[in-house]
Amino acid sequence: MNSKCVHRRGLLRGMGAVALGLPHLEALANQETKSETTTKRFVAISAGLGFHAPNLFPQMPGRLDTSTPYLESLSDHFDHLSLFSGLSHPEQQGNNGHASSLTFLTSAQRPGLAGFKNTISIDQQIAKHVGLQTRLPFLALSSRGGSSLSWTDTGVSIPGENSPERLFQKLFIAGKPGDVQREIDELQRGRSILDTVNRRAEQMSPRLSQQDRRKLGEYFSSVRDLEVRLQQQAAWAKRPKPEVDAEPLQDIDDKTAAIEKQRLMYDLIVLALQTDSTRVVTLELGGLNAVPKVKGVASDWHGLSHHGKDPNKIRELERIELAEFNAFSDFLERLKSIHDNDQSLLDQTAILFGSNLGNASAHDWHNLPIVIAGGGFRHGNYIAHDSENNTPLANVFVTMAQHMGVETDRFGSSTAAGIRGLDWA
Repeated sequence: MNSKCVHRRGLLRGMGAVALGLPHLEALANQETKSETTTKRFVAISAGLGFHAPNLFPQMPGRLDTSTPYLESLSDHFDHLSLFSGLSHPEQQGNNGHASSLTFLTSAQRPGLAGFKNTISIDQQIAKHVGLQTRLPFLALSSRGGSSLSWTDTGVSIPGENSPERLFQKLFIAGKPGDVQREIDELQRGRSILDTVNRRAEQMSPRLSQQDRRKLGEYFSSVRDLEVRLQQQAAWAKRPKPEVDAEPLQDIDDKTAAIEKQRLMYDLIVLALQTDSTRVVTLELGGLNAVPKVKGVASDWHGLSHHGKDPNKIRELERIELAEFNAFSDFLERLKSIHDNDQSLLDQTAILFGSNLGNASAHDWHNLPIVIAGGGFRHGNYIAHDSENNTPLANVFVTMAQHMGVETDRFGSSTAAGIRGLDWA
């Protein structure tokens, strides 16, 4: 590749410390004769214990300023982000105070109560459209493990990956000779099993009730999705993994090192987006029923989130949440520093950062704290929607889907294809 190609595509740099080399592609050598296209990406992040609203929202809407501590931590990125209040999903009272975390990216109503059935999350809707273009159709991540923000089209929770070390190896570490063939053989066996189960299920169909046929239809839909993913994985298994000039990530065993774990997840997301290993990522930032490793904090994090307006508790809570915002700010800085096709990775990536709780102390799911960053939107403002009659957050999801090339004008509980204050630049 000539020097111009190397500068533009062959070498991607982040924060001057990590360099990622793409494998040689014919398209790179012919770069001067081919039109350049912009790759779109989507990241959704939710903090399950919320944020203390007075430390985030200014007194008045308008241009962003440093009048609150959390905004001050994001001040370097005001031209690349927008802050929204007055957004929520309708009917989020559930079987417990944190049940709205189940529906943050779906907008299904009354989470966890009798008869509740979740729906597809917006990341999975997008992954259906763009997932076949990358090694992994999506990443569903969690800083604590177990759950994630992602749900299938049949309302099944997708387990969250909580090991950056394991995922780093999966994405970037080449296996020994023969590993690829063994992986392909396993994928072939998986398809064979699906074929057998499919035939047996079809034989049962004429004898089933209407309700059972509906359940069987949902099952067939899931099987078809899995078959497509198996075919995709088989194709990618034969391709070389991206070369990463970075030390492998190491998991953090100390569960109280919550902020360090968040930072590690952000590092992984940057690497995954930078190498185009995926274009769709969700990250659940779980809190702790323990004292986090944050200077000046000596109380249980979950307990602090239920501060009851106690100023001492709020001061400790602020230290934790400010550390979260600082970690998010550094994540934005890394994305801003990486350029692809003369555009920053941040400009190419639409990021939704917020929480399913507006007032965690009262388990209130109204007036959610929502930050939209990157994505080529017009930024720099705090937009306050009606605090009494909230605008559906799902309206934002429609815009995010459109950003990713999905032709749609509705999603979940949306009432419009977009919201006031979120416009293309």
